[in-house]
Amino acid sequence: MSTMNISLPDALKSFVDEQVSQRGYGTSSEFVRELIRKEQDRTQLRGLLLAGAASAPSAPADARYFAGLRERVRKSAQPAKGGVQG
Repeated sequence: MSTMNISLPDALKSFVDEQVSQRGYGTSSEFVRELIRKEQDRTQLRGLLLAGAASAPSAPADARYFAGLRERVRKSAQPAKGGVQG
């Protein structure tokens, strides 16, 4: 694991200390790591949303579309017929 030192104004340092205390973090590093992970997730989600918005339109997501999805899920959840019996 690498180490990174950061400088914070007193107001931000107090905020971090409060969060560590109130939210049960062991250290300020744990709090900062969680913030960074959340930002990574947010950035990835934003990229996926932008890619989806830029993609070509597909079939409309109407009632028929969702009924087809439900049927596929039902079929995949059913045990295979003619399988080995124990």
